[in-house]
Amino acid sequence: MRVSNATVRRRIFVALIIGIVMYCALITRLGYVQLIEGPKLAQMADDLLDREIKFKPNRGKILDRDGNELVTNVSVPTVVAVPAQLKDSRETAKQLAVILEQPEEAVFQAITKKGMSNDQIPGGKKLSPDKAKKIQELNLPGIYLAGDTKRFYPNGTMAAHILGFTGIDNQGLTGLERIYDPFLKGTEGHISFPSDAKGRVMPGGSEEYVAPVDGMDMYLTLDSSIQSFIERELDQAVVAYQPDDVLAIAMNPKTGEILGMGSRPTFQPDQYRDYPSEVYNRNLPIWKTYEPGSTFKIVTLAAALNEGVVNLNEGFYDPGYITVAGKRLRCWKRQGHGQETMLEVVENSCNPGFVTMGQRLQKERLFDYIKKFGFGQKTGVDLIGEENGLLFNLNRVGPVELGTTSFGQGVSVTPIQQMAAVSAAINGGKLMKPYVAKEWRDSVTHDVIGRTLPTEVRQVITPETSAKVRYALESVVAQGTGNKAYIEGYRVGGKTGTAQKVKDGRYMDGEYIVSFIGFAPADDPQIVVYFAVDNPKALAFGGLIAAPSVKSIIESSLQHMGVTKRKDGISKEINKALGEREPIEVPNMVGQTMQDVVTTYETLPLVVSGKGKYVIQQSPAPGVKIDDGGKIRIYLGDK
Repeated sequence: MRVSNATVRRRIFVALIIGIVMYCALITRLGYVQLIEGPKLAQMADDLLDREIKFKPNRGKILDRDGNELVTNVSVPTVVAVPAQLKDSRETAKQLAVILEQPEEAVFQAITKKGMSNDQIPGGKKLSPDKAKKIQELNLPGIYLAGDTKRFYPNGTMAAHILGFTGIDNQGLTGLERIYDPFLKGTEGHISFPSDAKGRVMPGGSEEYVAPVDGMDMYLTLDSSIQSFIERELDQAVVAYQPDDVLAIAMNPKTGEILGMGSRPTFQPDQYRDYPSEVYNRNLPIWKTYEPGSTFKIVTLAAALNEGVVNLNEGFYDPGYITVAGKRLRCWKRQGHGQETMLEVVENSCNPGFVTMGQRLQKERLFDYIKKFGFGQKTGVDLIGEENGLLFNLNRVGPVELGTTSFGQGVSVTPIQQMAAVSAAINGGKLMKPYVAKEWRDSVTHDVIGRTLPTEVRQVITPETSAKVRYALESVVAQGTGNKAYIEGYRVGGKTGTAQKVKDGRYMDGEYIVSFIGFAPADDPQIVVYFAVDNPKALAFGGLIAAPSVKSIIESSLQHMGVTKRKDGISKEINKALGEREPIEVPNMVGQTMQDVVTTYETLPLVVSGKGKYVIQQSPAPGVKIDDGGKIRIYLGDK
């Protein structure tokens, strides 16, 4: 069949149009690839040729305020694989798996990945000297040992909860290591070069080297000597009393600088996996909450003095209790202190006297001061895990709650809150924000890059009131319940505390937290120390267990700080009062509950044996007098 000329011309025209369109599309695509995608494709080509070796920076050191190293770095080997250079990948993986104690398939997958898997081989980072030696002796093609670093703690467990620890990649996991990880970790460096498929440098290729930038060194407010004094007393308390836990804090009351902090149980930071998580995850001085007991009376005293509702020289009569809304709130001394001044109320830690102070303040003013002193909210200390504590809802505070709050019962606080509050009470009335990180310096030039300055949160009481509080608390140590913290030649102030533990909203029979907070010199405080022992097995009270530990820490610290002893700090009359005490007449405690014993005989040197709610026997017998330093043993049982 013959095709017409018109049809032929039409077909030729259509073919021409299709050809032109295809040609234009090809030109457009080539232009797009060349002009738009060209740089990207060129970079991808370069990436296929380039090999990059990363260089880890040295993590910044952590030092105390005087430049003593608390955390530093040590060199360790890490296994590196170059897949292109492996001769027998399966056999190599098998031999490595045995030494690294890892599954063979996991090692095989890691060493055969494209690129250099120097940080992905299971168990291959931060090798022990023994494993590194075994790998080196195998002389496996494509397997190398590269330099790496890990954290080293020259002082073992010292300040472990503050410092924290790092993970396998030197990333901060807890403590200061985590909080300030961006400053400490530094910036990675690398060297890159073009190579062939076997990883060999291509002829004419050029290397690019970017040096790593080491992390900044961090200087803390901690004083390693004061920290060592705290660690010593913590260890001794554990041995002497077998408590559930024990904690201590030392702080400069004028600036908020933490000079030392620790707790037991503790852990070794570079071996944290060997410890229960609740040990290394809980920094007790900022995490633990409990009723403070009599140490809280400092807040009531400061508020009452600042509002002018009490005078230290006015008289007060204590019959051994005070009746509030039909309920008797007892003094620790069952027979009462009789006629005394308000100063003696503080010296004797007399509960009815402090209830009276709270009543005069009324609940609105008292709770306003409690909040101004920082309770019920975090202090903002630069550590992980701080708790808020717990206060009564003001709408639910009746006369009884007002009374118990006045002497430290019914409120829940943290140790760091107490430190900040007491510091405000004695430093001239300024609530200071506690902190640990003091400054950052360049690890090479040692130039100061940044510095933390003391932060005043608010003025809580007047300087004149603060002076009165210092005087009263010095009297507590000089001739009151805190006499075990007295140091010859130094003016020391302080307050004891004994609180029954609470669990599920109920007080626990026979379990107490005993504490003492002390400071010196009393007229110009340089250091304040808090020490608390949770559930000491040989039960005694704050003035008998915690006060000697605070005394030891303060005395050692003042000598370390170069604070000279003074002969004119305490009058001869007070020195006389600090001599041998009159013999103690043993009261009759048989038949009383442990709660009654604790609240009634706070300063008696008691040692408890047995279990139960009631005292079934005691030694010596009632009426016998014991000399200062003697002990009274009571035996518990069910009535």
